[in-house]
Amino acid sequence: MSQLLIAAGDGENPLIPPIPELVIGLLAFVIVFGLLAKKLLPNINKVLEERREAIEGGIEKAEIAQTEAQSVLEQYKAQLAEARHEAARLRQEAQEQGATLIAEMRAEGQRQREEIIAAGHAQLDADRKAASQALRQDVGKLATDLAGKLVGESLEDHARQSRVIDRFLDDLEEKAEAAR
Repeated sequence: MSQLLIAAGDGENPLIPPIPELVIGLLAFVIVFGLLAKKLLPNINKVLEERREAIEGGIEKAEIAQTEAQSVLEQYKAQLAEARHEAARLRQEAQEQGATLIAEMRAEGQRQREEIIAAGHAQLDADRKAASQALRQDVGKLATDLAGKLVGESLEDHARQSRVIDRFLDDLEEKAEAAR
């Protein structure tokens, strides 16, 4: 340790560099710092500025895109609501038309049924009259033949025969109606 004190005793501190080295080192530091500040710092600032602008531009673009997307979504919802309203209106119209068509078909069916029933009744009346006429003639002929056989002579007088038969059948019809 004594040797350290002897070396330190020369008057020079080993921790403090000599002044010419300090000046040269300081000048070198200023030159390197100046070069870095002139060349490297603008490039770094330029890159940082570009990144900042890209990020801000991206955010602005994202906000614009989000606004447009929101607008498109609102238009889509409005169109969807309008389409649903239109579909409901068309369904209502179809139901009304269906109900009207069903009512018309029922009325037409009722009218056709009544026509068929009326035609059937008319046909029955015509058939009844024809059967009654045919039965009258057959019964009259049989009664005349039977009466002729009972009497023993022919009852061919047509006018008298018709009157007798008509009177007989009218009496039968009156008795049948009275029995009802």
